[in-house]
Amino acid sequence: MNLKEIFHMYVDGFRHMTVGRTLWALIIVKLILLFLVVKLFFFPDVLKRDYDSDAERAAAVRHNLTSGADSIPG
Repeated sequence: MNLKEIFHMYVDGFRHMTVGRTLWALIIVKLILLFLVVKLFFFPDVLKRDYDSDAERAAAVRHNLTSGADSIPG
């Protein structure tokens, strides 16, 4: 069995699914919601919170990139 036959076997299998489509849709929706929740609650926009302008944010990023890991707070 070569790769082309294996690929067509999977394509045909996904094409003829009935319940599987609903399950895949549910999995995709759950993953999207999970990543949105993780991003919103565990990765806040620290630059927007701590600095008022884009120039201040850029200076802070530049400073942290050039000063090394020993100056990172926390």
